[in-house]
Amino acid sequence: MSFHKILCPTDFSEGSRQALRLAIEKLGAGAQLVLVHVWEPPYVYGPDAGIPGSIFIETKSLAENELVKWKGEAELLGARRVTTVLATGAPWHEIAEIARRDPAIDLIVMGTHGRTGLAHVLLGSVAEKVVRHAPCPVLVARVRD
Repeated sequence: MSFHKILCPTDFSEGSRQALRLAIEKLGAGAQLVLVHVWEPPYVYGPDAGIPGSIFIETKSLAENELVKWKGEAELLGARRVTTVLATGAPWHEIAEIARRDPAIDLIVMGTHGRTGLAHVLLGSVAEKVVRHAPCPVLVARVRD
């Protein structure tokens, strides 16, 4: 099976890096690769939050710069056509929506932290929610110890 357009979400973790390698090396360097990072602003913001607005601008700018680095890494790994998307919102929702809005995306490849127990209950699983809501197949790469 060959894929034409692969969506590869990243939170810049080692799990995401493994998913990126998998997407390129095993699934096709010739496929178009869409790297996406979803910036999730803190829930507490506004004039009474005590967090300066410059912090939001700085963290979003850091994410943009990191996404550029990941694009370069993808190209070094052999990806020929790489685009990037910086979205804002709930990561699982934005990832599923990007895939829904672009019917040419025929696969999502993403990493997972593999949390279990209380950590899973408290933090949830972006990968699990993407699997449930994505309009196309999702391949999840887990970091092994």
